[in-house]
This record gives sequence, C-alpha cells and structure tokens, in this order.
Amino acid sequence: MRILVVGAGAIGGYFGGRLLEAGADVTFLVRARRAAQLAHTGLIIRSPRGDLDLPAPPTIQSETLRQPYDLILLSCKAYDLDGAIESFAPAVGPSTMILPLLNGMRQLDSLDRRFGEGRTLGGLCLISASLDPEGRILHLNELHGLTFGERLGSRSPRVEAVATAFASARFDSQLSEAILQEMWEKWVFIATAAGLTCLMRGAIGDIVAAGASDLAISLFQECAAIAERQGHLPSPSTAQLIRATITAPGSAMTASMLRDIENDAPVEADHIIGDLISRGEATSGVSLLKVAYAHLKAYEARRARRQAAAKQP
Repeated sequence: MRILVVGAGAIGGYFGGRLLEAGADVTFLVRARRAAQLAHTGLIIRSPRGDLDLPAPPTIQSETLRQPYDLILLSCKAYDLDGAIESFAPAVGPSTMILPLLNGMRQLDSLDRRFGEGRTLGGLCLISASLDPEGRILHLNELHGLTFGERLGSRSPRVEAVATAFASARFDSQLSEAILQEMWEKWVFIATAAGLTCLMRGAIGDIVAAGASDLAISLFQECAAIAERQGHLPSPSTAQLIRATITAPGSAMTASMLRDIENDAPVEADHIIGDLISRGEATSGVSLLKVAYAHLKAYEARRARRQAAAKQP
C-alpha cells in the first residue's frame, strides 16, 4: 500500500514515521523548507514509547505530485484544510482512500464536496505531540492511538487492508465499526476542554480550585446535548470519563487551543466550537459554548489587528 502523509509535523510526522519504521511505503507531502530540513536532519521522534531517527525520509512537493496513492493520511490544522486539499488533489485516484485525523466533522463535509462521497474514511487520533524549533517531533505522553473505519460502520476489504498496513507499526491502531460515534465523542470532549480552558485561561486543576467545576459540567452537558440531537449521545462510560477529566483536582491538563493562544498562534475556533454550535438548535438563555466561541473570535480579531499594525510602515 502506497501511503501519502500530508505534512510531517507533530501528528503526521509521528504516525508516518512509525509506519516508515515498520517498513511501510510512505512518502511525506511537505513544503520546500520542511523537505530541506528533513533531508538535512532526518525525521526525529523523541518518545516515551521509543525514540526514532530516520535519515532522509521520502518527501515530495505538491508541484511534482503526479501519481495516485492508495491512502492519504491527513493531519493538518483545520485552518489549513483548504490549502492541504488542493496540495494533495493530484494524488487522488479512482481507488484512493483519504483518512483525515482532524477533530470535529467539518473536514468530512469539505472532503466529500471536493472528491465525492465514499472516498473519505472516518478517523481520529489520541496523542499529545509537538514540533520543537529544530523540527524534532516530541511525543509528550504515553498515548499514541489511531482509530479509523468506514463511516457507515462496515468492515470493508479496503479498511481491512488499512488495518493490515498499520498492524506492524509501533502505535496503537484500531479498526472501528462505529467511527462516527467515536469522532463525535472526541469532539464533545475537545470542544468542552478547549472552550473551558481557553475561556478561563487556566488548566483544569486551576478551574477546579476556583470553584468552577459546575461550569465545566454545564459546558459538557451543552456539547453533549448537541451530539445527542445529531444522534451521537456520548456513551455512559465516555460521559463519566469526560466528567472526571474536566473536574480533576490538581490536573495540569489544558487544551492545545489554549497553548496556541499563549503562543499567539492561529486557533481552530470555527472548526471545533463554531461548527458544533451551528449543528445545534437555538438555545434560550445563556450558552456557555457561545460565550467560549465569542472569546475565541475576539482573540482572533485582536490578533489580526496586531498583525495588520505590525505591517504598517
């Protein structure tokens, strides 16, 4: 199976690197700067699950992409999705599968519009990783799971082939027969954690110490209610885990979106929070989710204003 990994950042670089380590036929679609960096330093992963150094991993750039691939692994940030789609479009052939690992659901809509329904699998990953200034991938915890499946729940020959390709790689892969439910459950958790920690500008433990656990639960219930209206109420076990996670005393957990704000970086406000709001029905009274979204949009407006001012002569 020929696999094209779009980007070689923290997520794509990690899972693509593990596949290369296992002997899979993997090529990274990267920009010129990252291609030069990888040619010079190699793909470097530092992980509690085992370090990895791959000299000169195979790379390609969009302008030289001509042949179709069997599987395209997509792990970009949501605000880069449109550009990423155009960059890998020449690699999509009649039988190409696309496996996006973005949070939320909007990516499925975008990919269906561009390439037609039935092309794109459902997928999610569970990992905390970042790219350091030298371009090394730093795996920050023990989790490194990748779950995928047909969106209608079948165990088709093509997803069985993906499962076989992933089986020998050094990460936890799972073929799911309920991938949309699992994606919704993760979305509810991510939206709750991002909305909460960004709005409060603190870790879960800080919010608990402030006596605001009830706000955390209220935000979770609001997100879960939207999922329920879409036919994907989180299971009792998942709901219990989320409640425990967002009310854990002393927890240092923050959403990656808060770290983006602290680094004055772009955020996935529209994809994670805004799109969830748009899929829910109008609510009466105060919506914590809408307050969190307004906070993120205000950050974006202020960031854009600062950037525009910096460009003034």
